[in-house]
Amino acid sequence: MTYDEVVLGRRTIRGFTDEPVSRAVIEEIIGLAIRSPSSLNSQPWNFYVITGEPLERIRAGNVERNLAGIPESREFRGSDPYQGKHRERQIGVAKQLFAAMGIAREDKPARQDWVLRGFRQFDAPACIIVTYDRDLHGGDVPVFDCGAVATALVNAAWSRGLGCCVNSQGIMQSPVVREHAGIAEDQVIMIAIAIGHPDESFPANSVVSARKSVDEAAVFVGFDEPAN
Repeated sequence: MTYDEVVLGRRTIRGFTDEPVSRAVIEEIIGLAIRSPSSLNSQPWNFYVITGEPLERIRAGNVERNLAGIPESREFRGSDPYQGKHRERQIGVAKQLFAAMGIAREDKPARQDWVLRGFRQFDAPACIIVTYDRDLHGGDVPVFDCGAVATALVNAAWSRGLGCCVNSQGIMQSPVVREHAGIAEDQVIMIAIAIGHPDESFPANSVVSARKSVDEAAVFVGFDEPAN
């Protein structure tokens, strides 16, 4: 694929086939992703790639603890609930997904099952946990850098026929993730990326979220020539 084809064609994948993903392909994807820029070349990121029984234990622990009402324990700073236009965008994509999946607003069991899919890492055959070095914790720069490397990773995966879903539900119960992934204490758990072969029959995989236009997102200063 060309770069444009990757960026314009990539979708968030929330349904995967059972086909395993080879270690060699994931190594190749990570090798591309770590070419991302980072502040002062600090490269704060590390990756824990999980599959098989350890991933099943993480899924089970996430579901059990969340259903038991144990408070979430994500290690990165979250934000207050979205309001205004940001909330509208959040609701907009949720409506798209529920419509694609045929989940009615009043269907509480189906909506609950959808939430549990997130805790289960969308049943993907593999998961990549992105962490950053704890001695940088407290600042926004390493988090920014991890965002850059995550973007590069999902694009690299798409270029090789794999889909991803960047999510935080899979790491809401960080003690479970830390235990079964063997994450070192000198690492802060940042985000999870479910990865695998897209199930083209899964309705939600066809959803393409709406994006702001360039006119809405960008301010051009000092340019005399008109826009193309």
